[in-house]
Amino acid sequence: MTLFQLLAEGSDMLQRSGSPDAQNDARQLLLAAFETDMVHFLLKRMQELEENEDSRSRIRLYREMIERRRSRIPLQQILGCQEFMGLDFYVNEHVLIPRQDTETLVELVLEEQKDPEKSILDVCTGSGCIAISLAVKGGYPDVTATDISEEALKVARRNAAALQCDEQVHFYQGDLFGALEQRAGRTFDIIVSNPPYIPTAVIRTLEPEVRDHEPLLALDGTEDGLHYYRRIASEAGKYLKPDGRIYLEIGYDQGKAVSELLTDAGFFRVRVCQDLPGKDRVVCAVWPGQQEACPESLLS
Repeated sequence: MTLFQLLAEGSDMLQRSGSPDAQNDARQLLLAAFETDMVHFLLKRMQELEENEDSRSRIRLYREMIERRRSRIPLQQILGCQEFMGLDFYVNEHVLIPRQDTETLVELVLEEQKDPEKSILDVCTGSGCIAISLAVKGGYPDVTATDISEEALKVARRNAAALQCDEQVHFYQGDLFGALEQRAGRTFDIIVSNPPYIPTAVIRTLEPEVRDHEPLLALDGTEDGLHYYRRIASEAGKYLKPDGRIYLEIGYDQGKAVSELLTDAGFFRVRVCQDLPGKDRVVCAVWPGQQEACPESLLS
């Protein structure tokens, strides 16, 4: 048995199971099982594997991984890792797998909020990818992150420790801003969030990897997908400093609706920003603070 034969075996099995990227998935699993890289794979792919327990255990592990992927468990959950903003994040079934779409939000904050002394609140942190990326890439020393799921927070804390920013990022368990009850009166310069925003009826149409294996709690935005945006818009002002900023990831068709929610809640300079493919991805706004109404001069 050679590595090349194992790759062909795994690719064929995944292709027949309907895996959308069978060859790449099989290759990634093979490299992980044999703890090697593409350079060494290419050099040794046609060599017969040694007949010893180490080789046999690695072959068993690889085939077990292939079976898990055949059942449409996400590749990232099998490998336990997903890259985001050039950083490696541990993931499991308790957190949403970080996606490139969300990098748009992080990059926007880093571009617009260059003062590293600004305080940040990340609501619905999940794996911690937004909060931790901001701490690592932006050098912000004061990042607070909340999530309703204690299992998700275990993952986020693990990632913060692995990326050596656990002294910068502090995690609290609770429902949205309710997690901050123990920090009564605390306000922030910046609020960021990637809340659940997929309408309930749409979830059953998603790929099995998402629908069946990622946490429903992190996906379901209820009937119209806007439930959490309504709550965040109505409550965020109490946790923002005057002239504070909010950045919300959205679905591609939610820009207008979320913008209206923020405007109705008293935010101004509301705008929608696009991701690299040109789809609406982030809604940003400014909180006027103690002013009773937004001055007309600020709208120009």
